[in-house]
Amino acid sequence: MSSLLYRLGRFAFTHRWIVIGAWALILTVVVAVLVAVPPKVTSEFRIDGTPSQDVLDTLSENFPAAAGSQAFIVFAVSDGDHVDDPANASAIAQVVKDVGDNEYVAQRELEGMDALAQLPPEQAVAIVSEQLGGLTPLVADGTILPNVLVSDNREVALFTFQLTEQVDSVPAEALEAIRQSSAEAADATGATLRVYPSSTLVPLIPNLAGPAELIGLLVAGLVLALTLGSLLAAGLPLVTALIGVGVGVGGAFTLSSVISLSAVTPVLALMVGLAVGIDYSLFIVNRQRRLILDSKLSAGDAAARATGTAGSAVFFAGLTVLIALCGLSVVGIQLLTTMALVAAATVAAAIAVALTLVPALLGLVGERIVSARARLKSSGAADENHPVAHRFVSAVVRFRLPAVLIVVAVLGALAIPATSLTLGLPSSATANTGTAERESYDLTAAGFGEGFSGQLVLAATSEDGAKIDDQTIANLSDDLRDLSNVDLVLPGGLNDDRTTAILSVVPTSGPASEATGDLVHEIRGLADEFSDQYGLTVGVTGQTAITLDISAAMAAALPLYLTVIVVLSLIIMLLVFRSLLIPIQATAGFLFSVLATLGVLTLVFQEGWFSTVLGFDTPGPVVSFLPILVTGILYGLAMDYQVFLVSSMRESHVHGHAGQEAIKRGFEHASKVVVAAAIIMVAVFAGFAFNEDIMVKQIGVALSIGILLDAFLIRMTLTPALLALFGDNSWWIPRWLDRILPNLDIEGDKLNKELSLQKGSPPST
Repeated sequence: MSSLLYRLGRFAFTHRWIVIGAWALILTVVVAVLVAVPPKVTSEFRIDGTPSQDVLDTLSENFPAAAGSQAFIVFAVSDGDHVDDPANASAIAQVVKDVGDNEYVAQRELEGMDALAQLPPEQAVAIVSEQLGGLTPLVADGTILPNVLVSDNREVALFTFQLTEQVDSVPAEALEAIRQSSAEAADATGATLRVYPSSTLVPLIPNLAGPAELIGLLVAGLVLALTLGSLLAAGLPLVTALIGVGVGVGGAFTLSSVISLSAVTPVLALMVGLAVGIDYSLFIVNRQRRLILDSKLSAGDAAARATGTAGSAVFFAGLTVLIALCGLSVVGIQLLTTMALVAAATVAAAIAVALTLVPALLGLVGERIVSARARLKSSGAADENHPVAHRFVSAVVRFRLPAVLIVVAVLGALAIPATSLTLGLPSSATANTGTAERESYDLTAAGFGEGFSGQLVLAATSEDGAKIDDQTIANLSDDLRDLSNVDLVLPGGLNDDRTTAILSVVPTSGPASEATGDLVHEIRGLADEFSDQYGLTVGVTGQTAITLDISAAMAAALPLYLTVIVVLSLIIMLLVFRSLLIPIQATAGFLFSVLATLGVLTLVFQEGWFSTVLGFDTPGPVVSFLPILVTGILYGLAMDYQVFLVSSMRESHVHGHAGQEAIKRGFEHASKVVVAAAIIMVAVFAGFAFNEDIMVKQIGVALSIGILLDAFLIRMTLTPALLALFGDNSWWIPRWLDRILPNLDIEGDKLNKELSLQKGSPPST
């Protein structure tokens, strides 16, 4: 592999304009496609095969108007005013009319409304109120509006309606028209209303980049400049990383018209692509500069050798990331598979850029990659000690047993909170105080109870195709009201042939409450009883049930994926390092860092630690897909540092240094660039921790903390301590196994020997 990459690096350096032109063409094509076909992402989370999704799919066939997203608008007044005052009621009625005229809003009314118009107003209101479980409908200009409920204190009105499609399928103009008509209510003559549309009507698409993300890049640039000692050299990894994510993320966007991309997917790809793109380029540029300074090679020879040696480590490190991400497809969850494959494509682009475009740009820079001043200062001694690294690794090796115990104790303590980890999806209940989403939730909870924001949607379908009569619906509603955690059961209408009925079950508890989850399971447990008694197939869906099912699916998939990751880790590390102990150490360390990361996530987002610093004020659950996604990404990135650090130690071992000396020398040679790479990754990921979207925020915190713990505690401390404990046995492998394993030559030892024989020069290290 190292010889092949050496030739690739030599070609790219020599034929720099061909390689640069090829990448420029690829990037131009991607941009042109994006301009011609604007990208589209969705904020919907869908996992096929879950009970709630099956109900939605059935509704799409039998009752299309009820299969769309549920939305609502909250109207509130200040103290002393009432939402049913004439001016306010008229303004709300106008909103109801305008929204009802929207072609993407389902038209549904309570049955018998025409007959009620003939009754005295008080009697008609009483009948409608009874149908609504005792809630009061709004009366505006003598007309009863049953889909607008008034709170007991008359300070809040809730207008609930159904979209004909999931919100991501509704054109932006239609949603804007609904928001605009609701906003006009606040400006109506004589009205004193405050208006808050639900978050459904304002789908949040995370920003790809903002001030915090740019600060992260600036920190990365500063670290590059300090590590490489040159602004020119520091600029190369930044430029190539941006080109890599431009191709990777842009390429993903071009597929948005063919496959459904979650709104988080491009942000995740950008995050990972930037981090690995900068790091991979850094490893090659740093190795080229060291070869020029230590071995006095020309820029061309050094670039080719750097691509062959550091490039081999980049290739196999990147391969572990790709395998970890692609491995997410084995759990069979389309949402995760799409996110992982898009991120993997961006990582693949970063690898390709590092192995081709980086040496081509180095060819463009030429000998200027190392200044004359740096050449004069260099002693040319490849084995020159780095004082800080030397003192650190010497201390770790000397006090190896205490170092192991301290790292295990720290990570174990951080992992303990993970035992109370709660999974879920962001909702209005966890939005920041003062936002429209949170105001809407708080007003609804205060006026009608927390359960109104976590309504369960029940779909009752006739099993034999017969029409469902009103008495059957009434009896089913009574059975549901008798359940312990049910506050109200509201009618939702029937389809045209009366074979499918919709009911809304309002729990007494909030959407994120464990009691609400228990109610979902309880209703599903009564499915056979409802079938026997009423001949109906009753299913539960709605946002609360969907969140519950997604969390359960993700939690069930995590053990399987962890097993896959552990097996893959052992195999890959065995091939790379030709050792039995190192794969076990690398994998065990990774598991420690993942558990500790989940513990920190629990403390930060469930308990609210550092919430003020991170810009959120309401603790909530950890995003359902985060543990399994972070496990895959952290595995790949952790193995990056394992490969770069331990391959340097093995290189020293192969070159004749025994025991602790090989560990120290290898650590001193690799630690500077590994520390720089880790800081860069932490800076890039930490920038996304300040994104306004809570899902992106959680991903940013998880990856930055995960890399911080894994790079500095596991790879930089635990790894040399354990290898020192086991001495030369760390590199032991049975002879029979050594013979059958392919020699990947990740250290480039064979390449160095080949080149030294060709030129009569000593092998470079």
